[in-house]
Amino acid sequence: MIRKAAGVLGALLIALYPFLAWKGLSLFGTAPVAGLLAATALLRAAAVRDPMSLWAVLPALFLACWGWLDDSESALSLYPVLMNLLGLILFAGSLRSVPMCERFARLVHPDLPEDGVRWCRGVTVVWCIFFVFNGSVAFLTVLLGDRDLWMLWNGCISYILMGLTALTEYILRVIRQRRQTAR
Repeated sequence: MIRKAAGVLGALLIALYPFLAWKGLSLFGTAPVAGLLAATALLRAAAVRDPMSLWAVLPALFLACWGWLDDSESALSLYPVLMNLLGLILFAGSLRSVPMCERFARLVHPDLPEDGVRWCRGVTVVWCIFFVFNGSVAFLTVLLGDRDLWMLWNGCISYILMGLTALTEYILRVIRQRRQTAR
């Protein structure tokens, strides 16, 4: 129960990180935001207890330490870039074996048909493109150094685009399945 609550809290803090960092940097400076990033990463890792979580925790801790030691707002602003890079690595790496979206689909449909496997491979490629685009824009917002623009992209627009990508895939999948059933 505690681990589940920690997982939910950690996921919520990760989702809210752009807003919390934006406000925290404005009000308190880099040290508290670095502490928040480190605590969030550790909380999430403890809750998930998955070896793959270390791939997100260690770089996040590195950014938190860098931000704190160097008083670097840019280091703390790189976290969304890091998350997109990690997503790209996981999804693109899965294309060499079982695509990530196929793994998710098999949780619901263990006996996924061959056309579903092909669909999932394509969707995994689409998510790779999303991570490249989103991560590139997130990196550009860091380079521009405009905290408000960084927050607008990383705390709002990127989430909307992520939701639209998932919604579009879902709608296309339902349409595709209905057409196949009608044949």
